[in-house]
Amino acid sequence: MSTITTTLHRLGQSLWLDTITRTMLDDGTLARYVRDLAVTGLTSNPTIYNLAVKGSDAYDAAIAEKARRGLSGEQLFFELAIEDLTRAADLFRPVFDRSGGVDGWVSLEVSPHLAYDATATLAAASDLCGRAGRPNLFIKIPGTPAGLPAIEEAIAAGVPVNVTLLFTREQYLAAADAYLRGLERRVDAGLSPRVGSVASLFISRWDNSSAADLPETLRHRLGIAMGERCYKAYRDLLSSDRFQRLANFGALPQRLLWASTGTKDPSLSDHLYVRALAAPHTVNTMPESTLLAFADHGTLGGVLSAGGGTAERMLFEITRAGVDIDLLGSQLQSQGAAAFVKSWDELLRVIDAKATPPR
Repeated sequence: MSTITTTLHRLGQSLWLDTITRTMLDDGTLARYVRDLAVTGLTSNPTIYNLAVKGSDAYDAAIAEKARRGLSGEQLFFELAIEDLTRAADLFRPVFDRSGGVDGWVSLEVSPHLAYDATATLAAASDLCGRAGRPNLFIKIPGTPAGLPAIEEAIAAGVPVNVTLLFTREQYLAAADAYLRGLERRVDAGLSPRVGSVASLFISRWDNSSAADLPETLRHRLGIAMGERCYKAYRDLLSSDRFQRLANFGALPQRLLWASTGTKDPSLSDHLYVRALAAPHTVNTMPESTLLAFADHGTLGGVLSAGGGTAERMLFEITRAGVDIDLLGSQLQSQGAAAFVKSWDELLRVIDAKATPPR
């Protein structure tokens, strides 16, 4: 087993894979990552599945078989995804059981077209959770303003949620509040509040979007500073009377998850965001290339400060240099939702083409 990935795992951070393909399930690659690289969960999204289906013939036979049964579009895709993710969930089930439901999760996203429709999002989340029939499956719901009511309702209904597309502290806190409201409703109704959730904070997109507007000394610092700021908010929430009351009834923390942790700039370390965001009781979901790079030659420095470290000073300097952080955070969330819609629509076109036999 990789020493460095084991070290990070023992520090208290979960290493999840930010991809899934049928090939890695079939050829044992995912099982090897679990065994050798301390991987304890994974996430998926429309972009990941678009690349997986478009980039290989691994799904072709299954698509053709489902098309013969009259399935198409979203219905066909969700059957494919549920087949993959239930297999992955079963692989991680021992981790889930050993950790008491803290770790060992996989994630499936609702249609990104529902990002601004709370009622439809809740209906889709409940349906997918029921169809999968696995206790360690998160349904991904965007943490957009319209998604927050769906998050609360899903948690109140006992549906585990991975809140996605979070960028700022304020967006994170709004998602955490929706989670806590759902748990409080369960406690008030005499139900167990032990419903799993993570809050996914996107990191590298901050730097990709701001680098051209910043001097060299401040480039590629914004994503990590936002991570530090949100980690402080997360630790403060865990120690709050509100959460401690729920914990007394058996509630689990909604763990903070670092998403978008692949390094896009080739001039930077290929495990920059893994090294910088080491912190207990968090998750880092990594692209496969980032996981392998970190396992091969990664290093760790210190651990994130529960007090936020130097984040506020760095954010002050970046703001003074001309970056409107609040505005950029809002734009990144909207752009992220739009990008998932684009990938989703392309995915459905690819599936439709593969389902239609050539004349």
